[in-house]
Amino acid sequence: MEDKSYKEHLHKINTFIFDVDGVLTDGTVTIMTNGDMLRRMNIKDGYALKTAVDAGFNICIISGGSNLGVQKRLEGLGIKDIYLGAHNKIDQLNEYIENKNLKLENILYMGDDIPDVPVMKLVGLPTCPQDAVYEVKAISKYISHKDGGKGAVRDVIEQVLKVHNKWDGNFDAKYD
Repeated sequence: MEDKSYKEHLHKINTFIFDVDGVLTDGTVTIMTNGDMLRRMNIKDGYALKTAVDAGFNICIISGGSNLGVQKRLEGLGIKDIYLGAHNKIDQLNEYIENKNLKLENILYMGDDIPDVPVMKLVGLPTCPQDAVYEVKAISKYISHKDGGKGAVRDVIEQVLKVHNKWDGNFDAKYD
């Protein structure tokens, strides 16, 4: 039986923070002969991110990785707050919430591995993809049924936007 207590937090969320590798990507990289590392992102996650930006939600990316292609993709979706090369994610979290005057209880964070744990312990709604490591799953209030890079980001964004009546794709009533 799935624990649905996380749903009581959805209406409080006004901010999404995501890791990149293992959350927005499947966690694998293709290494080119010139040393470039290629990542794949899910178009449906991108649609959800753009929809959340357009609906006025705060979106922030905090990642230990640093890749110009990732930054360009995220900027193309309208995301302005992108912290790449973050070695201590709490520093970036604190800077972001201070700059935006945010409350931790209003933040949903999705991470997948050990570097995400300190931030996840602070936010109102820690979440993770289905294929996250055990330590992350143990502290998550919601574990998506989707893997990282395979729709986990869309899963959480869609749930929050539906609660806020800001998800245009909610056609369930028409097709019952």
